[in-house]
Amino acid sequence: MESSTTPGGRTRREATRQKLYEAAVTLIAEQGFSATTVDEIAERAGVAKGTVYYNFASKSVLFEELLRHGVGLLTASLREAAERTAREGGSRVDALDAMVRAGLVFIDRYPSFTQLYVAELWRTNRAWQSTLMVVRQEAVAVVEGVLREGVGTGEFSEEIDVPLTAAALVGMVLVAALDWQAFQPERSLDDVHAALSRLLQGRVSGRR
Repeated sequence: MESSTTPGGRTRREATRQKLYEAAVTLIAEQGFSATTVDEIAERAGVAKGTVYYNFASKSVLFEELLRHGVGLLTASLREAAERTAREGGSRVDALDAMVRAGLVFIDRYPSFTQLYVAELWRTNRAWQSTLMVVRQEAVAVVEGVLREGVGTGEFSEEIDVPLTAAALVGMVLVAALDWQAFQPERSLDDVHAALSRLLQGRVSGRR
């Protein structure tokens, strides 16, 4: 295995895998999984076809690892937002709001991956479906943790359904962000965050 490092500190193999992830996610978003070939992924990544198989046993394995990698990045960004808010003395609502923004930042940076992820959630005949469910739960669990802490401290009502509320918050960010990118691209990230923040904090009513 190669062990030399890039200026950013990643191993050369990690850098190659990143290029393959980026090539695969772009191509699959453009033309679908079945229509995308390993040759095309290699060409888009600027590597030899053999390099793809050196890093991944097959196209399916590459895509499964792509999903795991992408959702892992999202999960890490959500967790970091919650932990940063806690260090700064913010409330659990503040933490959820920070996580909403972190999710929007992630989707703004990786729109093609987000489109693929949402599409794959609704398919049940894929070899990687079980992996997708596991990594999805890892992301939702970060939000669940903040909600449970809020219930424990009395900041949130004991009547809330924590798993469903967490899933709804994650879904709200995903769907709103995709709608933003597809149909309202003139809006800024701050605009979208402000709108979702009002929903989160119950400030959509005209009553004060």
